[in-house]
Amino acid sequence: MKKNILLLFISLIVLGFTSCNKEEGEEVIVLVKYKTLPNKNIDALASMERLIENVEKEDHFVQIKLHVDKNDNSNIMLYEVWNDEDYYKNEHMETEHLKQFKTESQAFLAGPPEISYWKEHSVYE
Repeated sequence: MKKNILLLFISLIVLGFTSCNKEEGEEVIVLVKYKTLPNKNIDALASMERLIENVEKEDHFVQIKLHVDKNDNSNIMLYEVWNDEDYYKNEHMETEHLKQFKTESQAFLAGPPEISYWKEHSVYE
């Protein structure tokens, strides 16, 4: 009996240790920066809003904020929050709605976006 309790205790410690060290499921912040072609920011925003309607339905989606540079409306940024970075980098990038957006975006974007990945360190309010 003592041996079983000791085994259970050791198993729980090992399980707790491995789950504490895993970053699986940790939210990832994705910044996606776009540059539109001259006078195409309205087309770009409309297409992005349609894209976001589909993205919101995806697994692991948490939030998207769409930003426009107040000094240069040809600069658009998406602030995205996902709860699985691997999903974002793989399955999300292969969705039909994103593939369609990439094709359509050639008419209003100056080139591919700049994408960077972040983790939250602190929040102050």
